[in-house]
Order: sequence, then C-alpha cells, then structure tokens
Amino acid sequence: MKSYPRIICLGEILWDCLADVAGQSMEKVQSWTAYPGGAPANVACGVTKLGTPAAFVGCVGQDELGFGLVKKLQSHGVDCTGIQYHPSAPTRQVYVLRDLQGERYFAGFGHLPSDSFADAFLQPRDLPENLFLHADFFVLGTLELAYPSSRAAIFRALQLAELYNLSIIVDINWRSMFWPDESIAKPFIKNLLKFVDFIKLSKEEALWLFDKTDAGAIVHSQGNLEGAMVTDGSNEVSYCLSNNEGKFTPISVNVQDTTGAGDAFLAGFIHQLAIHSLSSLKNPDVARDIITYACGVGSLSTTKFGAISSLPTPEEVEFFLSKN
Repeated sequence: MKSYPRIICLGEILWDCLADVAGQSMEKVQSWTAYPGGAPANVACGVTKLGTPAAFVGCVGQDELGFGLVKKLQSHGVDCTGIQYHPSAPTRQVYVLRDLQGERYFAGFGHLPSDSFADAFLQPRDLPENLFLHADFFVLGTLELAYPSSRAAIFRALQLAELYNLSIIVDINWRSMFWPDESIAKPFIKNLLKFVDFIKLSKEEALWLFDKTDAGAIVHSQGNLEGAMVTDGSNEVSYCLSNNEGKFTPISVNVQDTTGAGDAFLAGFIHQLAIHSLSSLKNPDVARDIITYACGVGSLSTTKFGAISSLPTPEEVEFFLSKN
C-alpha cells in the first residue's frame, strides 16, 4: 500500500552560495560553496529526515542547477511529484555572507532581478490535488507572495488545504530583497494569515509585522491562530500553543553556520505535531516538550554548514536532548 506524504511544503527552492571565509564583504569574497536551500525545501527535507514523510511543491529551471536540487530532495526521500520545470527561467541562486559568529546575511542574486527566477513562475493550475487529499499539514513561507504567478499558486493551494482540512503553518521568513515592490508585502502577508493555524517568525519579523514579540499577544491579536512561535537566534523562544504560553532558551552549541536554523526548528515542530494529536497541545507539558524538541533540531543544525546538509537525524536529536 502506497505511503502518502503527511506534510506538503510549498515555495522556493534554490542554491545558497555561502562565502567560504567569514567576516568578508561581498567585494572581498574570493570563493563560494553552493548548498541546496530554500526554506520550504529545507523543512520538507528536515521532517522527512526526522521520520515524517513530506512532499515539496515548487518550480525550478530546466537546468543543471534545478535537476541537482530535485535529485537532492529525492535522495532525502522527499516526494517531488509537485515540482514544476520552467523552460527558460533559471533556478534561483542567492549569495550569503557570514560574520565571525556564523550569523548569515543575504547579499543578493548576482546580476539578475529577483522576479526572473523559475520559482517565481509556479503555476496554480498544475498543483497536484491528490497530495492534499492525503496530507495532514500544509507548510509555506511568504516569499512567493512577491510574484503574481506563484502568489496565485499559494492561494490555490490554500483553497485545497481548506477543502481537505489540512492544518496550515506559515513561516514569515521576511526577506526584502525577494520583493520587487516592498510596499505590497505587508498587505499580502496579512491577508495570508487569515487562513493560517500556526505561525513561526523571528523576533525582528514579529516587530515588523505585529509591533510585538510575545507569542501569546500575537495569537490573541489575530483571533484565528491556534499557535505562534517567535524565535530569536540563540536567545529564548516565545511560544503560545492552544493558549499554553511559555519561554524556552535553546541549548548552547558551537555555531558554524546559522543558515536554515529557523527551518530546522520548524521541521522539528511539525514532526512533533505529526506524532502528537493537535488536541494534545492543550497539555502544557506536551506543548513545552514540542518546543524543546524543535529547539534541539534548530541548535544542532547550526553546528554544520548548509541548510539541508546540516539537518539532524532523530537519533542525533534524542542523544543531544538527553545529554543536555
């Protein structure tokens, strides 16, 4: 009997070109190493590696870079039947600088404008409805709201998620450089949140979008949210899940690269949601255990380079948490 993905992740997939030497400006970087990335793709790989089957829906170019990304996802066991191929637009590459503490900074797309890459052309009419028929969770970011075609695909996917009663999870993942017109970002994101059950965002994103950083205050200000999580790097996470509010400080680790750490955190959270029933979030101990696990996954991901290549196994997470 076929095993269907329980998680659908929709959005961008790309190559993170990471500066080989930390602490250098864009002009001084001599060499880069390319790692597979893109927040929704990272999450799909993360939950699959932790043991929950996932599918990725997105668009890549018909080029070596695109085929390489699909092959990478397939090697992690991710269902790729929802991936589309654009005949002329290239697969996205983004350049990433690092400071001496491992914190990363996005430095643009090279010589191409942000709306010229394949992921911007995801087609709503080609979304595979059968994936939604069998899934439990729909996960997406907000970057693809920046482009007309992928924006239409997001709202078509939301219709399917509501039709088949999936829980909807959004990572705000605000990156101004993806938006050709920044002024439209907030209205589209706030409209998206009307459909959402859970939201994950950084402290900076919480201030930008809600003018507050407490997860409970964000949940209560929205009315329709089942939960919210506000991360702040290695500092404490604020969470509110089924009205259970709390703070949790991640375990300290030797940080190498923070690229994709938030995605790893979200993968850990969703994996735990898939194990426990949503109703179990009403238990404050379960809610805290889920956040503890998510923080463990996020922390471990910073101890290696790359977003997908650094994702931990369930055994590594369990050992890390038991040890600490």
